[in-house]
Amino acid sequence: MKYRVSAVQYHLHTIHSFEDFAKQCEHYIKTAQEYGSEFVLFPEFFTTQLLSIGSDQGTRLTINELPGFTEQYKTLFSNFAQDTGMHIIGGTHVIQKQGRLYNVAHLFYPDGRIGEQAKLHITPTEVHEWNMSPGEELNIFETEKGKIAILTCYDIEFPEIVRMAKAKGADVIFCPSCTDDRHGFHRVRYTSHARAIENQVYVVVTGTIGSLPTVDFMRANFGQAAVVTPNDIPFPPKGIMVEGELNNDMIVTADLDLSLLYEVREKGSVTTWRDRRTDLYPDWEEAEKI
Repeated sequence: MKYRVSAVQYHLHTIHSFEDFAKQCEHYIKTAQEYGSEFVLFPEFFTTQLLSIGSDQGTRLTINELPGFTEQYKTLFSNFAQDTGMHIIGGTHVIQKQGRLYNVAHLFYPDGRIGEQAKLHITPTEVHEWNMSPGEELNIFETEKGKIAILTCYDIEFPEIVRMAKAKGADVIFCPSCTDDRHGFHRVRYTSHARAIENQVYVVVTGTIGSLPTVDFMRANFGQAAVVTPNDIPFPPKGIMVEGELNNDMIVTADLDLSLLYEVREKGSVTTWRDRRTDLYPDWEEAEKI
Protein backbone atom coordinates (compact mmCIF):
# COMPACT_ATOMS: atom_id res chain seq x y z
CA MET A 1 0.00 0.00 0.00
CA LYS A 2 1.19 3.49 -0.87
CA TYR A 3 -0.01 6.91 0.11
CA ARG A 4 1.17 10.49 -0.27
CA VAL A 5 1.99 12.74 2.68
CA SER A 6 2.80 16.43 2.96
CA ALA A 7 4.40 18.25 5.89
CA VAL A 8 4.13 21.99 6.43
CA GLN A 9 6.98 24.23 7.54
CA TYR A 10 4.53 26.71 9.04
CA HIS A 11 5.63 30.34 9.07
CA LEU A 12 4.72 32.06 12.31
CA HIS A 13 4.19 35.82 12.08
CA THR A 14 1.91 38.36 13.69
CA ILE A 15 -1.69 38.29 12.45
CA HIS A 16 -4.71 40.46 13.20
CA SER A 17 -7.70 38.11 13.10
CA PHE A 18 -8.77 34.47 13.06
CA GLU A 19 -9.53 34.97 9.37
CA ASP A 20 -5.84 35.71 8.75
CA PHE A 21 -4.98 32.39 10.41
CA ALA A 22 -7.63 30.54 8.38
CA LYS A 23 -6.37 31.98 5.09
CA GLN A 24 -2.78 30.96 5.82
CA CYS A 25 -3.83 27.43 6.74
CA GLU A 26 -6.01 27.21 3.64
CA HIS A 27 -3.01 28.11 1.49
CA TYR A 28 -1.07 25.09 2.80
CA ILE A 29 -4.11 22.81 2.55
CA LYS A 30 -4.75 23.78 -1.07
CA THR A 31 -1.08 23.30 -1.93
CA ALA A 32 -1.12 19.78 -0.48
CA GLN A 33 -4.37 19.06 -2.32
CA GLU A 34 -2.81 20.16 -5.61
CA TYR A 35 -0.02 17.66 -4.97
CA GLY A 36 -2.55 14.88 -4.44
CA SER A 37 -1.63 14.33 -0.80
CA GLU A 38 -3.75 12.08 1.38
CA PHE A 39 -2.23 13.09 4.74
CA VAL A 40 -1.06 16.55 5.78
CA LEU A 41 0.98 17.34 8.89
CA PHE A 42 1.10 20.74 10.60
CA PRO A 43 3.61 21.53 13.39
CA GLU A 44 3.32 21.67 17.15
CA PHE A 45 2.08 24.93 18.73
CA PHE A 46 1.33 26.52 15.36
CA THR A 47 -1.97 27.82 16.75
CA THR A 48 -0.03 30.05 19.16
CA GLN A 49 -0.07 32.41 16.18
CA LEU A 50 -3.63 33.22 17.29
CA LEU A 51 -2.24 34.82 20.45
CA SER A 52 -0.55 37.49 18.33
CA ILE A 53 -4.01 38.89 17.51
CA GLY A 54 -4.19 40.39 20.99
CA SER A 55 -7.28 41.29 22.96
CA ASP A 56 -10.00 43.81 22.10
CA GLN A 57 -8.39 46.09 24.68
CA GLY A 58 -5.04 45.92 22.88
CA THR A 59 -3.35 43.78 25.54
CA ARG A 60 -1.30 40.66 24.90
CA LEU A 61 -2.88 37.22 25.08
CA THR A 62 -1.25 34.45 27.08
CA ILE A 63 -1.21 30.68 26.70
CA ASN A 64 -4.18 30.51 29.09
CA GLU A 65 -6.36 32.22 26.48
CA LEU A 66 -5.46 29.85 23.64
CA PRO A 67 -8.13 27.24 24.55
CA GLY A 68 -10.70 29.94 23.80
CA PHE A 69 -9.99 29.39 20.09
CA THR A 70 -10.57 25.61 20.26
CA GLU A 71 -14.01 25.44 18.66
CA GLN A 72 -13.03 27.77 15.81
CA TYR A 73 -9.87 25.73 15.23
CA LYS A 74 -11.72 22.41 15.22
CA THR A 75 -14.43 23.66 12.90
CA LEU A 76 -11.91 25.13 10.47
CA PHE A 77 -9.77 22.00 10.19
CA SER A 78 -12.68 19.58 10.21
CA ASN A 79 -14.13 21.48 7.26
CA PHE A 80 -10.76 21.36 5.49
CA ALA A 81 -10.62 17.57 5.91
CA GLN A 82 -14.18 16.99 4.77
CA ASP A 83 -13.91 19.35 1.80
CA THR A 84 -10.63 17.89 0.52
CA GLY A 85 -10.97 14.23 1.52
CA MET A 86 -7.56 14.37 3.20
CA HIS A 87 -6.51 13.25 6.66
CA ILE A 88 -5.12 16.34 8.39
CA ILE A 89 -2.92 16.20 11.47
CA GLY A 90 -3.66 19.72 12.66
CA GLY A 91 -0.41 20.13 14.53
CA THR A 92 -1.09 20.66 18.20
CA HIS A 93 -3.45 23.04 19.95
CA VAL A 94 -3.65 23.84 23.65
CA ILE A 95 -6.94 22.74 25.19
CA GLN A 96 -8.32 22.88 28.70
CA LYS A 97 -9.91 19.97 30.55
CA GLN A 98 -11.00 20.07 34.17
CA GLY A 99 -8.97 23.20 34.78
CA ARG A 100 -5.76 21.81 33.28
CA LEU A 101 -3.95 22.75 30.07
CA TYR A 102 -2.92 20.01 27.62
CA ASN A 103 -0.88 20.18 24.42
CA VAL A 104 -3.00 18.05 22.10
CA ALA A 105 -2.47 16.83 18.54
CA HIS A 106 -5.65 16.50 16.50
CA LEU A 107 -6.34 14.15 13.60
CA PHE A 108 -9.14 15.40 11.38
CA TYR A 109 -10.72 12.60 9.34
CA PRO A 110 -12.44 13.17 5.96
CA ASP A 111 -15.69 11.83 7.44
CA GLY A 112 -15.79 14.47 10.16
CA ARG A 113 -14.35 12.47 13.06
CA ILE A 114 -11.64 14.08 15.19
CA GLY A 115 -9.00 12.02 16.99
CA GLU A 116 -6.88 13.40 19.81
CA GLN A 117 -3.45 12.57 21.21
CA ALA A 118 -2.17 14.61 24.14
CA LYS A 119 1.58 15.10 24.34
CA LEU A 120 2.87 12.49 26.77
CA HIS A 121 6.25 13.94 27.70
CA ILE A 122 6.26 17.67 28.37
CA THR A 123 9.29 19.92 28.47
CA PRO A 124 10.43 22.07 31.41
CA THR A 125 9.11 25.19 29.64
CA GLU A 126 5.68 23.62 29.26
CA VAL A 127 5.70 22.62 32.93
CA HIS A 128 7.17 25.69 34.61
CA GLU A 129 6.20 28.53 32.28
CA TRP A 130 2.87 27.32 30.89
CA ASN A 131 1.70 25.02 33.71
CA MET A 132 0.75 22.21 31.32
CA SER A 133 -0.12 18.63 32.18
CA PRO A 134 1.04 15.49 30.34
CA GLY A 135 -1.32 13.13 28.56
CA GLU A 136 -1.96 9.73 30.10
CA GLU A 137 -2.74 7.49 27.12
CA LEU A 138 -1.13 6.43 23.83
CA ASN A 139 -3.66 6.26 21.01
CA ILE A 140 -3.28 4.42 17.72
CA PHE A 141 -5.41 5.78 14.91
CA GLU A 142 -7.08 3.53 12.36
CA THR A 143 -7.22 5.06 8.90
CA GLU A 144 -8.11 3.72 5.47
CA LYS A 145 -4.35 3.59 4.82
CA GLY A 146 -3.47 1.66 7.97
CA LYS A 147 -2.56 2.50 11.53
CA ILE A 148 -0.65 5.62 12.52
CA ALA A 149 0.52 7.26 15.74
CA ILE A 150 1.03 10.93 16.55
CA LEU A 151 3.89 11.66 18.94
CA THR A 152 4.69 15.30 19.56
CA CYS A 153 8.23 16.72 19.57
CA TYR A 154 9.74 15.66 22.93
CA ASP A 155 7.79 12.37 22.73
CA ILE A 156 9.96 11.15 19.85
CA GLU A 157 13.02 11.37 22.12
CA PHE A 158 11.75 8.44 24.21
CA PRO A 159 12.28 5.05 22.52
CA GLU A 160 9.79 3.20 24.73
CA ILE A 161 6.73 5.07 23.52
CA VAL A 162 7.57 4.58 19.85
CA ARG A 163 8.17 0.88 20.47
CA MET A 164 4.70 0.70 22.01
CA ALA A 165 3.22 2.46 18.98
CA LYS A 166 4.87 -0.04 16.63
CA ALA A 167 3.79 -2.99 18.80
CA LYS A 168 0.23 -1.70 18.54
CA GLY A 169 0.49 -1.73 14.74
CA ALA A 170 1.54 1.78 13.72
CA ASP A 171 3.66 1.83 10.56
CA VAL A 172 3.93 5.62 10.36
CA ILE A 173 4.70 8.03 13.19
CA PHE A 174 3.67 11.63 12.61
CA CYS A 175 5.72 14.02 14.73
CA PRO A 176 4.64 17.66 14.92
CA SER A 177 7.37 19.67 16.62
CA CYS A 178 8.33 23.18 17.68
CA THR A 179 11.95 23.97 18.50
CA ASP A 180 13.59 27.34 19.06
CA ASP A 181 17.23 26.60 18.27
CA ARG A 182 19.58 24.17 16.55
CA HIS A 183 20.05 22.07 19.68
CA GLY A 184 16.35 21.34 20.07
CA PHE A 185 15.86 20.84 16.36
CA HIS A 186 18.63 18.27 16.11
CA ARG A 187 17.44 16.41 19.20
CA VAL A 188 14.11 15.84 17.51
CA ARG A 189 15.62 15.14 14.10
CA TYR A 190 18.29 12.69 15.26
CA THR A 191 15.90 10.75 17.47
CA SER A 192 13.39 10.57 14.60
CA HIS A 193 16.09 8.72 12.65
CA ALA A 194 16.81 6.46 15.61
CA ARG A 195 13.13 5.56 16.06
CA ALA A 196 12.78 4.81 12.32
CA ILE A 197 15.79 2.47 12.45
CA GLU A 198 14.83 0.75 15.72
CA ASN A 199 11.25 0.04 14.74
CA GLN A 200 11.47 -0.02 10.93
CA VAL A 201 8.79 2.61 10.52
CA TYR A 202 8.39 5.91 8.69
CA VAL A 203 8.61 9.12 10.72
CA VAL A 204 7.05 12.26 9.24
CA VAL A 205 8.30 15.29 11.16
CA THR A 206 7.89 19.03 10.81
CA GLY A 207 8.36 22.22 12.80
CA THR A 208 7.49 25.88 13.05
CA ILE A 209 9.56 28.66 11.50
CA GLY A 210 9.42 32.44 11.84
CA SER A 211 8.66 34.32 15.04
CA LEU A 212 5.92 35.77 17.21
CA PRO A 213 7.43 38.86 18.88
CA THR A 214 4.44 39.36 21.20
CA VAL A 215 4.03 35.73 22.33
CA ASP A 216 6.18 34.51 25.20
CA PHE A 217 8.45 31.54 24.36
CA MET A 218 7.46 31.68 20.65
CA ARG A 219 9.87 34.44 19.65
CA ALA A 220 12.38 32.07 18.08
CA ASN A 221 11.71 29.04 15.88
CA PHE A 222 14.09 26.74 14.04
CA GLY A 223 12.43 24.13 11.88
CA GLN A 224 12.47 21.80 8.92
CA ALA A 225 10.10 19.15 7.61
CA ALA A 226 11.30 15.68 6.60
CA VAL A 227 10.13 12.17 5.85
CA VAL A 228 12.52 9.79 7.60
CA THR A 229 12.90 6.12 6.64
CA PRO A 230 14.74 3.05 7.93
CA ASN A 231 18.34 2.85 6.72
CA ASP A 232 18.25 -0.11 4.39
CA ILE A 233 18.63 -0.80 0.67
CA PRO A 234 15.06 -0.09 -0.49
CA PHE A 235 15.30 3.41 1.02
CA PRO A 236 17.64 6.39 0.49
CA PRO A 237 21.08 5.75 2.07
CA LYS A 238 20.75 8.59 4.58
CA GLY A 239 17.23 7.58 5.57
CA ILE A 240 15.77 10.84 4.23
CA MET A 241 13.07 10.54 1.61
CA VAL A 242 12.50 14.27 1.44
CA GLU A 243 13.39 17.32 3.52
CA GLY A 244 12.65 21.01 3.30
CA GLU A 245 15.02 23.95 3.31
CA LEU A 246 15.80 25.04 6.85
CA ASN A 247 13.58 27.86 8.12
CA ASN A 248 11.84 28.47 4.80
CA ASP A 249 8.08 28.81 4.42
CA MET A 250 7.25 25.71 2.38
CA ILE A 251 5.66 22.29 2.19
CA VAL A 252 7.34 18.95 1.41
CA THR A 253 5.68 15.90 -0.12
CA ALA A 254 6.58 12.22 -0.49
CA ASP A 255 5.02 8.82 -1.17
CA LEU A 256 5.15 6.21 1.59
CA ASP A 257 5.33 2.58 0.45
CA LEU A 258 4.29 0.39 3.36
CA SER A 259 5.28 -2.78 1.50
CA LEU A 260 8.93 -1.73 1.79
CA LEU A 261 8.61 -1.66 5.58
CA TYR A 262 7.22 -5.18 5.60
CA GLU A 263 10.03 -6.29 3.28
CA VAL A 264 12.88 -4.97 5.44
CA ARG A 265 11.29 -6.30 8.63
CA GLU A 266 11.28 -9.74 7.09
CA LYS A 267 14.55 -9.86 5.13
CA GLY A 268 16.40 -6.57 5.40
CA SER A 269 20.13 -6.14 5.88
CA VAL A 270 19.19 -5.92 9.55
CA THR A 271 15.87 -6.88 11.11
CA THR A 272 15.84 -4.68 14.18
CA TRP A 273 12.18 -5.14 15.04
CA ARG A 274 12.29 -8.94 14.82
CA ASP A 275 15.63 -9.21 16.61
CA ARG A 276 14.53 -7.59 19.87
CA ARG A 277 15.95 -9.50 22.87
CA THR A 278 12.74 -9.69 24.84
CA ASP A 279 14.36 -12.40 26.99
CA LEU A 280 16.70 -9.68 28.31
CA TYR A 281 14.43 -6.63 28.19
CA PRO A 282 10.70 -7.43 28.13
CA ASP A 283 8.88 -4.88 26.04
CA TRP A 284 5.28 -3.73 25.91
CA GLU A 285 4.06 -6.80 24.00
CA GLU A 286 5.52 -9.21 26.53
CA ALA A 287 4.24 -7.19 29.49
CA GLU A 288 0.71 -7.34 28.10
CA LYS A 289 0.79 -11.14 28.21
CA ILE A 290 1.53 -11.24 31.92
